Amino acid sequence: MSQFDVTVIGSGPGGYVAAIRAAQLGFKTAIIEKYPTLGGTCLNVGCIPSKALLDSSEHFEKAKHEFADYGIIINEPNVDLAKMIERKNGVVEQTTKGINFLMDKNKITVFEGVGSFESATQIKVTKNDGSSEIIDSKYTIIATGSKPSSLPFITLDKERIITSTEALNLKEIPKHLVVIGGGVIGLELGSVYLRLGSQVTVVEFMDKIIPGMDGALSKELQKVLRKQGMKFELSTAVSAVERNGDSVKVTAKNKKGEEVNFEGDYVLVSVGRRPYTDGLGLENAGVELDERGRVKTNDHLQTNVSNIYAIGDVVKGAMLAHKAEEEGTLVAEILAGQKPHINYNLIPGVVYTWPEVAGVGKTEEQLKEEGVAYKVGSFPMRALGRSRASGDTDGFVKIIADEKTDEVLGFHMIGARAADLVAEGVIAMEFRASAEDIARSSHAHPTYAEAVKEAALDATGKRTIHM
Repeated sequence: MSQFDVTVIGSGPGGYVAAIRAAQLGFKTAIIEKYPTLGGTCLNVGCIPSKALLDSSEHFEKAKHEFADYGIIINEPNVDLAKMIERKNGVVEQTTKGINFLMDKNKITVFEGVGSFESATQIKVTKNDGSSEIIDSKYTIIATGSKPSSLPFITLDKERIITSTEALNLKEIPKHLVVIGGGVIGLELGSVYLRLGSQVTVVEFMDKIIPGMDGALSKELQKVLRKQGMKFELSTAVSAVERNGDSVKVTAKNKKGEEVNFEGDYVLVSVGRRPYTDGLGLENAGVELDERGRVKTNDHLQTNVSNIYAIGDVVKGAMLAHKAEEEGTLVAEILAGQKPHINYNLIPGVVYTWPEVAGVGKTEEQLKEEGVAYKVGSFPMRALGRSRASGDTDGFVKIIADEKTDEVLGFHMIGARAADLVAEGVIAMEFRASAEDIARSSHAHPTYAEAVKEAALDATGKRTIHM
């Protein structure tokens, strides 16, 4: 029987990072993955492929509608969806092969098959050909991630009634894509097909889109996406989804209690994700789940079985690749006797529409609920020279600071490259910077980052220079 110090079940961002860090710390490490390629949802059917399609569709959108404004005259561009999908698949293949390289580099043993507990220290690996082997592990890290959720009355046929996984590999551009759910995944994939020529209708149960983010970002993003042609039906509860040939009808009730119908050729069900623990054999190890099907852990991500830990989407908290990565590192370092920490308040959230949306720290709604006295500084992207030069004038930066101490409590942005710029807010808050600290820091000109400085100036006493 093969013996390891640390075995990781699942090779997504949390799993492979945990394995690499464990190997770096001197542990004999193994990783178990049920699929032929490493990287989990993120690299195979999530973050990476969706961004590849978002970039392709954004290039098409600019070529079709904006190039002439820049003095670039071209013939009417056409979409080759198959080529876009092929490019996306190439990006995925290159990225997943990179994970294979990292496993080899760090001398991590990779097992392809389904990992399930035989006991707290023994794991059975069942391979695709039906054969199996049992390995012994001193410590195990569960990193099996999540799967798309649905609604009880919806039958996913994965042809016309689809999840995000199928939306990445469509053979045609939908005429009318109905998106159930106004969260990150629905808006990103809705944006892809909107740019390529689809009519897109978003049906959302809540009274706003991206409900977990700052309310100002939600309002601005809805305004921008509506301007791009996306339609929204908010405060609308879906009650039935029925397919008839190539047509799908969505039945719902609006906020007035009236029945409304939406008909499209594709329906994307994007109502969140659920932790994936199927087939793990947790009962054989005695590992407990919580009421939402997540693996129960303490503050050190240790389960009720002392040598078994769990990270990422399978435990509580935001289902984000970078959160899983931080947790993978944390567990490996705890096993090595170190004392790492994660500030969960400073895990940024991002929506990769265009403009991008990003936020970290407290939202204004949260601070009001907590009774914290705060002040707000903001700056519109349209007032920025760099934004006018690139034509990306939608959006703003919003900085929330403590009214008395000036410490930055929240950083929220919608605009070009917000996904990259949010890191400035993360670093500032990790070091408990004040708005004044950001305002006094030199920001290169001309850059989008100057909007951050201006928002900080606004927060420190309405001292913006360019407004």
